[in-house]
Amino acid sequence: MHRNARQHKILELISTMEIDTQEELCAELNKLNFNVTQATISRDIKELKLYKISGMTKKYKYACLESDDDSVRGKMKTLFRECVQTITSANNLIVVKTMRGNGSTAGLFVDSLQLKEILGSIAGDDTLLIVVDTNENTHIVAQKLREYI
Repeated sequence: MHRNARQHKILELISTMEIDTQEELCAELNKLNFNVTQATISRDIKELKLYKISGMTKKYKYACLESDDDSVRGKMKTLFRECVQTITSANNLIVVKTMRGNGSTAGLFVDSLQLKEILGSIAGDDTLLIVVDTNENTHIVAQKLREYI
């Protein structure tokens, strides 16, 4: 089946079920005659910008960053606030240090802000590097990010 149909089904599944692993998502899609592998699901999760939030019946579940659900956006803010340790800047670069394993979570949140001054970002395990368009705007962006923590 085509990627768009599969990704649409993924969004439908995570909005109606608490799915907490790639393997579980793969199994659900295979039940619906989508012949997928874990590697395919991994790419889809990245493209759809899915992340994990606390579930009601399971410890975690997948959620979509572009969701209109205010509770999802609120949870992203909370995750950012809880995982960020420091925000420092030099010239047009901002370095956000996070708890181990949370660099990409911080990156998802920063990307969701869609700040025009941010040219891009790169996330590692516990670090997020943000490139800002000018040295002057770096202080403005860093201050905006500090307001969330």
